[in-house]
Amino acid sequence: MSHPRGRLLGLVALAAAVPVLQNVLFLALDFRSAEGLSPQGSAVWPYDSYNDMRWLLVYHDSWQDYLLGLVIAIGLRGLLSATLVSLAWPVEATRPDRRRILLRNLGIAALTAVIVTPFAALAVAAGVVSLSWFVFAAVGPMLLLAPFLQRAAVNAHGWRGLPSAALVGWSLLDFVVITIAGAVVWRVPGWWTLLVAALAGAANGLLWNRSVRAALLPSRVHWPRVPVTPFVVVLALAIPLAAQAVTSSPSYQVGAFRPLLLDRRLPPSVRYAVIVIGPHNSRYDGRPAADPAVETFSYTGPDAAGRPKPYQSRDTHRSLDSSSVLLARQVDALHARTGRPVALLGESEGAMVGRTYLRDRPSSPVKALLMFSPLVRAARDYYPPEDAATGWGIAPGWQLRGIFALAARLSGGGDSPDEPFIRSLLDHAPFYRFQTMCPVPGVRMIAFLPTVSATELPPGPFTQIPVYEVPALHGGLLGEKTITDRAIAFLSGEDIRSRRREYGTFQQLGAAWQAPTLAITLNHVWRGHVPPGPPFSQTRLCGKPS
Repeated sequence: MSHPRGRLLGLVALAAAVPVLQNVLFLALDFRSAEGLSPQGSAVWPYDSYNDMRWLLVYHDSWQDYLLGLVIAIGLRGLLSATLVSLAWPVEATRPDRRRILLRNLGIAALTAVIVTPFAALAVAAGVVSLSWFVFAAVGPMLLLAPFLQRAAVNAHGWRGLPSAALVGWSLLDFVVITIAGAVVWRVPGWWTLLVAALAGAANGLLWNRSVRAALLPSRVHWPRVPVTPFVVVLALAIPLAAQAVTSSPSYQVGAFRPLLLDRRLPPSVRYAVIVIGPHNSRYDGRPAADPAVETFSYTGPDAAGRPKPYQSRDTHRSLDSSSVLLARQVDALHARTGRPVALLGESEGAMVGRTYLRDRPSSPVKALLMFSPLVRAARDYYPPEDAATGWGIAPGWQLRGIFALAARLSGGGDSPDEPFIRSLLDHAPFYRFQTMCPVPGVRMIAFLPTVSATELPPGPFTQIPVYEVPALHGGLLGEKTITDRAIAFLSGEDIRSRRREYGTFQQLGAAWQAPTLAITLNHVWRGHVPPGPPFSQTRLCGKPS
């Protein structure tokens, strides 16, 4: 038997080498946004497989490539984990022969890949719509799964009983290490990332050592005859499904859209006529605003007199282009009626409708755009339409369809990953990924950003317009008096902006848990609309490399 100290050094060296090699590749490709993922390359189950599946789901363009990549990923992960487990095996326990360890880890690699793939698909969804709840729905269940899968990976009876408190603690520490290391790896400049990646990988090696030991030598196993692990796996898989069912339920969706601005008259200092654009799944009951110069945008269009018609939540599912056409009609009617320049206030999807309008009509009566909870850097990933036989991300597209369909059966909701609103983001990714937060000549612009939105953003620059960062969740900002007052101050001509220190910190801490970004030059759907820059660069903004 080899010396324990030598095995530990080998374990640490191997675990350190994996993220270093990944970061060498990222640096060579100028793939900065992916650097925060590298510490997971040698992490403990299931974070290592979660890393593999996210890469695979983004970077395949046919079912054949997906299946081949899945076999390769399982084989490489099983081989690597078998080596790490063998090196981490405590001297107090009898170590099986290498063949048994390899076969067991290949099996666990295959099982874990199947278990974490739905979570990886949710991470892809987060990259498409830039909503942080998808990130949380993907990562949260894995915190629950981690100690159970780590125990099953080394113990023949690991699917029965509860993991020890020590194993739970080590698995939580691994999550913390990955999160912090992902932020630091991205933050340090240039080739210094290799040093940080090596340190993060070395920490992974030490955590393999402690986790394997805690899994094999627990002081006591509670419920040793109860098959707890299968139950926990089912529970973990049900969590994001239940969350989607709740959020897509008609009873949960946004009620009648009535922001505070509609119930007060504008002060004389505001020279604009105002159109307020509601979020996804909002409803409008047709009630006019208190000020005749203020209107609600209707997702069903204006009536014969140019006034907004009532709409239901399903009407918000239309494409951004078609909503932009309806908005143009309403803008022209309001401008003609009031003689004032028009300001657009849009929340979530509404912000994207307003920005799409200005994309197509840079010279228009609209002279101000206020975006509340916009989908910043949306469409970083892709999946093809339902009728496509090939295309980048074809596998997660069908996985998301399955998740949404099951959630719809449970909730009665109508959300779909193929609804026209989502497809318009996917089809026009170069604009929504790089241009949403860019200035439009002659238009005053500001974005009110909830701090939770930072966790869904790849680290790096994302705006060239003023921002007002607010400690809040996505959506609902127009319902807050403080934010409404700030919006009126902006409409009155004041320079309103606020940066919060924690926003950038959250942005970097979230880097480890996002799906990698699909290179903008790969997808033939986007060709002809790609801003200049290297293929894998994610830092270009507003049409220019930055």
